[in-house]
Amino acid sequence: MAQAKIQAKMNEANINSRFSRTLSMADRSGRLLESLDQLELRVEALREEAAAMEQERENILEMIQSIQNSQEMRNICTGEKEELNLTANRLMGRTLSVEISVGTIRNSQQEEALQKALAIIDEIVKKLLDDMDGNRQRLLTLRAACVSESQSVPVDQKFQAIVISCALEDQKKIKRRLETLLRNVENAEKNIKIMDHQKLDLKANGSQ
Repeated sequence: MAQAKIQAKMNEANINSRFSRTLSMADRSGRLLESLDQLELRVEALREEAAAMEQERENILEMIQSIQNSQEMRNICTGEKEELNLTANRLMGRTLSVEISVGTIRNSQQEEALQKALAIIDEIVKKLLDDMDGNRQRLLTLRAACVSESQSVPVDQKFQAIVISCALEDQKKIKRRLETLLRNVENAEKNIKIMDHQKLDLKANGSQ
């Protein structure tokens, strides 16, 4: 009888031990999951900060190029222009030395869609100098395909379907690239008009 009581106590202790260990494992698992959830928030914050820095880098490069190609730069003397260009080139080099890369996880369909979208944009860029106004209109239809609000220009439905198939981060980058190209085209058109106006002034002065 005593032996039976001892055995019963041991069985009860084993059951209680297993039950306590199970609860302990659940507690540890919960704490680890909570830590991973907190780390996920930090990872997303890190990616957002890196993406913002990447965009800032692009903005700085665009502003430096805009200054170098501005009308104000053309209207100063050669010596001052050379000094300003040296400073601009130095800033350009320092900016380019900052390397920021935020990778995008894509499936095979998203990768294929991205390559198709980039190929369409690259093809237009190649033809910009041949027909700047026509290709600017083409870029506008592509940009209209990347925004949800209504546009005053037609939407390229085929391009829109391709962009929708891209990863969300790639959609944002495609839109930014189109906006940058449009700004560059607009600045180039302004410079061309200014140069044409200067030629007319020179001809007018020469005929006097």
